[in-house]
Order: sequence, then C-alpha cells, then structure tokens
Amino acid sequence: MEPNICMSRRQFVGTAAALGLSAVAAGCGLKLPFELFGRPSSVKKVNGLEYRTLGKTGLEVALLGLGGFHFIERDAALTKQIVSRYIELGGNYVETAYSYGNGDSEIKVGAALQGLRDKVVLATKVGARDKAGAAKLLETSLANLKTDHIDIWFMHAVQSPQELDQLLADDGAIMAAEEARAAGKVRFIGISGHGWADVLLDGLKRYPFDVVMHNFNYLDRFNFPSSEQELLPYAVEHEIGIVGMKAVGDGLLYRSPEPALRYTFGLPLSTMVAGMNTLEFLDGDMAVAKNYQPMSAAEQERLFADAPELGNYVCRQCGKCLPNERNVPIPTIFQLEGMLDRQMIDITNRDAAETNLRYQLAYWFALGDVAKERYAALAVNKDDFASCAAVEPNCPYKLPIVRKLEYVDAKMTA
Repeated sequence: MEPNICMSRRQFVGTAAALGLSAVAAGCGLKLPFELFGRPSSVKKVNGLEYRTLGKTGLEVALLGLGGFHFIERDAALTKQIVSRYIELGGNYVETAYSYGNGDSEIKVGAALQGLRDKVVLATKVGARDKAGAAKLLETSLANLKTDHIDIWFMHAVQSPQELDQLLADDGAIMAAEEARAAGKVRFIGISGHGWADVLLDGLKRYPFDVVMHNFNYLDRFNFPSSEQELLPYAVEHEIGIVGMKAVGDGLLYRSPEPALRYTFGLPLSTMVAGMNTLEFLDGDMAVAKNYQPMSAAEQERLFADAPELGNYVCRQCGKCLPNERNVPIPTIFQLEGMLDRQMIDITNRDAAETNLRYQLAYWFALGDVAKERYAALAVNKDDFASCAAVEPNCPYKLPIVRKLEYVDAKMTA
C-alpha cells in the first residue's frame, strides 16, 4: 500500500507556510474548484448572459464584466460603441480607474455612459493610500465619470503589507471611503491586488471590505496557488463579493481565449472583467460567456496537461516530486519562481515576438524582491539538485526538474 504521502511531506508544508506560500500546494497538490466550492445550483440569466450575486452587496452582476484599462488605447467614439454594445448584449458591470491614463479611461467611460448610467454597476479605483489624496481623487473620478456616485470604489493594487497598513490607518484612504459612503458618493468599498494573495487575505481579515478583486487564470493558478486555495474560500465563506481579472493572463493565453474564460467562469466569481477594446473582442468574449458550460474535472485536468502556455515547464504543484532523497522543497521553489516572473521566463527557445511578450508580462506584479528574499530564507543547497533526477520520472508533466531548479537558482541569485 502506498504510504501517506501528505504526512511525509509535512516539513515541506511547514516551510511553505512559514514563507507565506501555499501550504496546500507544497503538500499534497491543488484542489480543483469544484472540490473547494461545489457546483452552482441555479443560474439566473439576462438576455442569455448569466448573472451572479456580488456577495453581501446584493448587486446582481453579469458573468462577463467590461474593463476600462485598454480604453486608453481607443478614442472616445469607439469606447462609446463598445460600452453601448456591451450593455445591449446584456452586460451591466463596467470598471475603470483614475490611474488608467490619469483619468483618460474614466473620461471616456463617463461620456459613453451618458443616458446609460442607471443600467450598470460602475466601479473605479484609487491608488492613493492617504485620506486627503484619496478624497481628492474621488472628486476627480466623479467628475470624469459624470456621475454623483460610484457603486464600488476599490483601494487599487494593494501589493505590500506597508501599503495595507497605510490605507487602513486613521488618516488612510479607508477613512475617505467611509466618509464618501456616508455621503452617498460611494455605495460599496473594495480592495484589489495582483499576484500573491497574502496581502489581500490579510486585508479582508482586518477590514470588512464588500468586494475583493484579484487575478485568476489557469496559468496563475500555479504561480499564486493561494489565490484559489485560500483567498477564494475565505471570501466565499464571508460572503465577500469577488471580481476576477486577467482571465487570459495579461495576454499570454491569447491562443486559448475560450478555455481561459471557461476556466475562470467556473470559479466562484461574480464577474470576470475583460479588457475588450474592439467590437470583435467583445462579441467573441460575450459568445463564450453566453454559451458557457462548466468544465468537468476531466476537462480541467486536460487543460492543465495540454495548455501550450504551460508546456513542460510550468510546475502544476501536484507534489509528486515529494519526498526526495535530499528533501529539496521542489514545489515551494517553483512557487517562488512563479512569484518572481510567473514562470514565463523559461528555458524554451521561442520566436522574438513571443519572447518579447513574455518579458513584458513576467514582472508585471513587481514581486521579484519578495521572491528572492523568500528563496534566500529557504537556504537550499544547490548541490542537492542533482539528486532530484530520481524523482523526475514521477512528474506527470515531464518537467526537467533538475535543470529547472538550477535555472531558478540562477534567477534568484542574480
């Protein structure tokens, strides 16, 4: 009989937890979404598009949300066409941020929503961490959007514990949000972040945010396992509204838009925001949303095995390389590589366009310093890597474990 592998990996789980990594991933493999959250029992549709309740807010939002970042690349006329078409097709969640072009996206969205404001849940974001700065930017956002209130105001891109402390302080941005809510200028308060989910999870435990927004896709599932395995369960349990973003991995999953969207729709998100900056993208993504059927467990496993973006390089955190002779914490090391560069900078020869795309996206979340600090804290001995050749045949995804370990060490110590 096979021994209890999870118990024999206890030391690796403990090491991962001490570093703020996903203990589940480092121990016994990641659970599939349906194992964590079950299947939805009923579906409400509007114009053929699924609607879900946004946590305790009670807001009903479309499964596919419209993001405003890429409107900075389009003129006001096309932005209006896209917004109008989105609403016509049944969508009702529109989101932007002041930081998208220093108000440019907000101004275009505001103009596009004239006469349509009451048909959407409107969200924008603020990057200021202090009360005075946030309050000033809110007034600018309201003017840009030509509205007297924001439905969801996100504390935007909270990436570090220091930023979280600042915005939750007595003179922090959260006080501006509370005063704005009391004045009727903001209905609900949210928090957003990219990459590792530990700061967001801490934020949800320290303050009763109404909504949380984070990146979810079948690549970052393996780079940032705590997003699905820890953040989502906490938000579901506490009825915090969940907004997803980056379903196609900032563009890296461009070859797989349909499975990328289908995968994220199967998570307990209320809406998945997509940056649809052409009518063609809008119609295509909306078609996927309207024809959405949940992936089976077998379909998800096939996606993880066969997705071209994962290949035989991205670690799927299955844990089958544990235990090994020298107790090298292989999954933990590869999690840290995910934090460093999302495992996008690999050892595969690619054409110039693909290589350039990967370098543009790899460091988007700016977590390299944290990754290197945590790798140093592991105190691994790279002389032990060669012994891991013995467990390479155990990897279902044919990863060159020894070569990858050596490559990660070179990146972490550069």
